[in-house]
Amino acid sequence: MIEQAVVLGPVLAKIGAVACMTLSALGSSLGAGAGGSGAVGAWKKCLVQKKPAPFQLLVFAGAPLSQTIYGMILMFLIYGKAETAGANGLLYLWAGLFGGLAMGVSAWMQGKAAAVACDSFAETGKGFTNDLMILGIIETCALFIMAFLISVL
Repeated sequence: MIEQAVVLGPVLAKIGAVACMTLSALGSSLGAGAGGSGAVGAWKKCLVQKKPAPFQLLVFAGAPLSQTIYGMILMFLIYGKAETAGANGLLYLWAGLFGGLAMGVSAWMQGKAAAVACDSFAETGKGFTNDLMILGIIETCALFIMAFLISVL
């Protein structure tokens, strides 16, 4: 049984690395899609009301993209250890799967909050910093999971 784990270890680790990147990028896509939709809708409202469309909404819409970077950092770490993973390959697989999933969900929820922030800021022209702080709180979840997994691995 140990021999199988040693042989399969690098394969499992590589699957974990790819899963980490894929799941975090999937969440970033969903989040950026939600935030971008909110920005477009808010700009439309502004233009209909003959108000200037605030450029700052791009900051909200793009916020979920950073989780892809965190996923990539973790992917490189896991992939770099893959060849020597041995029996730890299963650990790297689970770290990649669950780490990528956690970062992806963080990005998705951040995008949903960004959509609401876009609507709020476009309508009032106020609260940009407060809205950004909320997005930062949501992003912190992804940073925590990345930091925790780096320390475990």
